[in-house]
Amino acid sequence: MAHSNYKKYLSYFLFLIGIHSFAVGVGLLFIPPSILDFFGLIDYKESFFQAQGGVFHIAMSVAYAMAGLNIKKSIRLIQFIIAVKFLAFVFLIMYFLFVLSAWLILLSGIGDGLMGLIVFILYQRSELKIEEY
Repeated sequence: MAHSNYKKYLSYFLFLIGIHSFAVGVGLLFIPPSILDFFGLIDYKESFFQAQGGVFHIAMSVAYAMAGLNIKKSIRLIQFIIAVKFLAFVFLIMYFLFVLSAWLILLSGIGDGLMGLIVFILYQRSELKIEEY
């Protein structure tokens, strides 16, 4: 498959991750803590960290969109996105294993890991080069 197709797929996938991250962010901001029991977060009453997580996800959705708009000029941002996704994967899996075994935490960790892996593969196959200035 041509490298330009992988660049296009990478751009589309970054936009999809951005939409996902924006939706998660809005959900975190507006879902009442009492609803979180369903997701395995039993007796969660704190709203600051939930809101902070929501704002973080919305901010990251902007980064995904920026990278998706012009991937040739966003190589460092794409590398950062890969690092963030794998860091989130490790953190969430460790949190699930050692702190709180909520199914949403495990699902989020697996999801972040898969998203990071797909971005990494598309990035590698698109053969993007860092431009010298």
